[in-house]
Amino acid sequence: MIRAVIVDDQELVRTGLRSLAERDGDIVVIGEASDGRSGLARVRELRPDVVLMDIRMPVVDGIEATRQIARDASLNGIRVLMLTTFDEDENVHAAIRAGAAGYLLKDVSPGDLRAAIRTVAGGDALLSPAVTAAVMRAAVTGTMVDTAPLAALTTREREILELVGSGLTNDEIATRLFLSPATARTYVSRLLTKLDARDRAALVVLAYETGLVRPGTDSSIQ
Repeated sequence: MIRAVIVDDQELVRTGLRSLAERDGDIVVIGEASDGRSGLARVRELRPDVVLMDIRMPVVDGIEATRQIARDASLNGIRVLMLTTFDEDENVHAAIRAGAAGYLLKDVSPGDLRAAIRTVAGGDALLSPAVTAAVMRAAVTGTMVDTAPLAALTTREREILELVGSGLTNDEIATRLFLSPATARTYVSRLLTKLDARDRAALVVLAYETGLVRPGTDSSIQ
């Protein structure tokens, strides 16, 4: 059973998200909050698997709340899925940099919402096509390119990072590079450690920031 907390300043939205999330029976909403500060308190109290986090809220916004969750070692393993009506590029990048494992717009279908919760609960990154496009647009400007993080990586690790940034799962990476799935997982774990990245979403952003993945390449994010 996946345990979730919903943080959104609109009660109607929280009610709707709860109903949609719980429909299949494998996800249960164990708590709600109406702003980032109270959301943090609920997260620390309940220790959910996934937090559905709005961005624009009073008191403490969703990006700052996500940043505090990511920085708190005692909350390690709690995954934040951003749900918002806004898809501005600056919000996308700030949310992922803050530690969000996924970012979806609120017009997502009910089935895709539940799939997204399962995906981030399982440890994978999830970015909607619109969000991937925002990361790509930022890369086009050239302002995000910074190759310094690549200096500590081996040639194989750079190759793995490029494939993660292109949206491949561990199994797909293993198939592409003729590795065992266990070896692919080991490489990804090593990248997370070397690059001080919280999760795969952060690796995706780093792949764009370092220029390993460019617009026009395969960027279908799971």
